[in-house]
Formats: sequence, structure tokens, C-alpha cells
Amino acid sequence: MTPSEQRPPHHRSIVSYVQRGERMTVGQQRAWDTRWPELGREVKELPPGPLALDEWFGRQAPVLLEIGSGMGETTSQLAAAQPELNYLAVEVYKPGLAQLILRADALEVDTLRLLRGDAVTVLAEHLEPESLSGVRLFFPDPWPKARHHKRRIVQPAFVELVASRLVPGGVFHMATDWEEYAEQMMTVCSGETRLRNVYADEPGGWAPRPDWRPITKFENRAVEEGRISHDLMFAKVG
Repeated sequence: MTPSEQRPPHHRSIVSYVQRGERMTVGQQRAWDTRWPELGREVKELPPGPLALDEWFGRQAPVLLEIGSGMGETTSQLAAAQPELNYLAVEVYKPGLAQLILRADALEVDTLRLLRGDAVTVLAEHLEPESLSGVRLFFPDPWPKARHHKRRIVQPAFVELVASRLVPGGVFHMATDWEEYAEQMMTVCSGETRLRNVYADEPGGWAPRPDWRPITKFENRAVEEGRISHDLMFAKVG
């Protein structure tokens, strides 16, 4: 199957990021210069076809994809806590990736690889069907204004794409502090026939907040502003 045959139609109408500035601290620049060649790849510069992940990680292990690693505090801790996984993080913000490298090095994490660019392109063009043990999407841009909702990453075509890349039993884990976006996530994922809500029997179908997911600055800000965070976990059927 060719990459064009694998990706859902019109997948490029949604991207996984918002452009931001790229000024870095001295430490971040040093980390980028010294460690990026080993740990990172630019999505736009990837050769056509699936990534050779076993070769890049230097081992065979289940692969978990995190979309939007931000400044890396959560990602570095999660990767450190699950050394049995090949942890692949996708982020567009260059200083954030550099900071993630610093955090991962401080925790002596060697099971983390980084991609800079659009996660939708990575999923559609550089990851094979049923190649991921899990996908994590924590606190994506909520685009709160109604006229911007179409820019949200969690749309039917995107969820279809994620489902196609998960192994049977693999989990798509989302979290957001915007109630209306959480409801949209629930509706869209519930409509994907290849996914089932792992916590369908819980009130509202929401997943209990896992103890292992670090509290982010976004969650702390949400609490201050009176918003409740929701976790959603959908597993691949099969």
C-alpha cells in the first residue's frame, strides 16, 4: 500500500500545531546542536515511506507516539517511567524540543526519539498500519472560538488515521481541560468503529485521571480558572 493509499482523504486540512517563535536559550541551543543529530529528525526532510524505527532506536520494542510534547516536562517523565517502550514524540516548537532533550538527558532517558513537524503527516506518510502500541494527545490547542473549531486536530479523519496505526488493543489516550472539546473528542472517537471506549461504564465515559500522568502547567491553570480536565482512552478493536 502506498502512502497516498494509506492516508484518509483531505488529511492535510488539519495540522497538529500552531507556529510559534524559535528563540532558544544558550542551554537549549547547545542541546540542539549536540544531541539533535542523534535524537531528532525534521518531518519535512524524511525520505518517503515508513520510518526505520528499529534501526533509529537501536532495538525492537513497542512504539508509543506522543503528539505535541510542548516543553517536554511531561514527556521526559513518561518516557523515563516506561523504558520498555520506544517513545516517539512529535512537536513543531524547536525550543520545546531542545528543552525536552535537556530534560531527557537529566533523567538519563535513552529510549526517546523526536520529530519536528506535523504529526498528521507522520501518521499518514511515515508510520505503517498497526505499528503503534499507543498514541497520546495531551492538552491540544482547544481553538475555543466556534469559528475555529474546524482547526482542532481531533476530527473524524484524524481519529480514523490514528485507529489505523494502532495495533489491536493499542490505546489512544487524550486529555483536555476544555469541556466542549472533551465532548467533541468523545463524540468523534465513539463514532470510529475500530475504537472502543475503555471506560464506557464510567460516568460520562470519562477515564479516571491516571496517577502516572504528571500534572501539567495547563492543568494547574485550568484549576485556577475553574475548568475540569477530562481523560479519554479508546482502544483499537481486534
